[in-house]
Amino acid sequence: MDRASIQLKLKLVFVIMFIAKMSIAQTFTNPLLPSGADPWSIYKDGYYYYTHTTQNRIVIWKTKNLANLKTAERKTVFTPPPNTAYSKDLWAPEIHFINGKWYVYFAADDGNNNNHRMYVLENASADPLKGTWTFKGKVGDATNKWAIDGSVFTYKKQLYMIWAGWEGDVNQKQEIFIAKMKNPWTIDGKRYKISSPQFEWEKHGDLNDPNNPPHVDVNEGPQILMNKDRVFLIYSASGCWTDFYALGMLTLKGKNLLNAESWVKSTQPVFKQSPENGVYAPGHNSFFKSPDGKEDWILYHANPEPGQGCGGNRSPRAQKFIWNADGSPNFGAPLKAGVEMPIPSQKNK
Repeated sequence: MDRASIQLKLKLVFVIMFIAKMSIAQTFTNPLLPSGADPWSIYKDGYYYYTHTTQNRIVIWKTKNLANLKTAERKTVFTPPPNTAYSKDLWAPEIHFINGKWYVYFAADDGNNNNHRMYVLENASADPLKGTWTFKGKVGDATNKWAIDGSVFTYKKQLYMIWAGWEGDVNQKQEIFIAKMKNPWTIDGKRYKISSPQFEWEKHGDLNDPNNPPHVDVNEGPQILMNKDRVFLIYSASGCWTDFYALGMLTLKGKNLLNAESWVKSTQPVFKQSPENGVYAPGHNSFFKSPDGKEDWILYHANPEPGQGCGGNRSPRAQKFIWNADGSPNFGAPLKAGVEMPIPSQKNK
């Protein structure tokens, strides 16, 4: 092959590579999907792994670019067997990578909300869309009380679980509990309550439903957010069935995470509805880093219209956030749907 032919082929290769690079979306808009409540995402080994509530199964999406979530590879990794305590109402799944294995935490019941408890799956494959997902069983403390929205995190080499639960056996109030863990599927010792609805903005919860209590105060969906040596717990407050669903924040001031007195609650929500931007009931969030580790992002669901409650109108949305001078997060206001944003910053090739 002569030099001219080689040069022509090289030019063609460069052109193809350039076109391929340009075809990768560099911006995206909210919502990420038309529908999907309780969104969760983790970034690992070049891929985002995403999941949200689908009610009757656990589905994981896999994509290199959040802008492509709508067309991303996805797989149902778990469908519960019928007629069990965890066959129905699978809520708020989260996927975590702990000690070399993947874990999915979720809440489920037998069709009766009073029986909601937390459960966990395990997979030893490097890719969570491959390998075998094993049902490890229920994750709970000795009280065996109603529990949803389980999340896990490691602090000073100790694994913890946080969740929303009932103090007793009656649906009156959802509160935030924490416990140490022996391993990713076993709680170690007692649960400790660290947050209860106390401010007016946490107590919008009239149900107007003859099959439920007349009113429920809500703290739920807890998520840990760390910034250097500072620790925050972001949670959802008020009923998701109201437009007042919003995010609150606890700040760790003491040393003992299990002691409620170690946490200080912000007196105002840190993220709430924005009627001017057409965003209602934003909440049940999670956090993720950009691929290059330099940006912090919040992932949450919200409704596009008022009065839409906890149904299928909730859609997953993402936006970058910044840090205040004191090290606390500043989430700003939820952005209007359709606003173009740069995708999370990428690693240098």
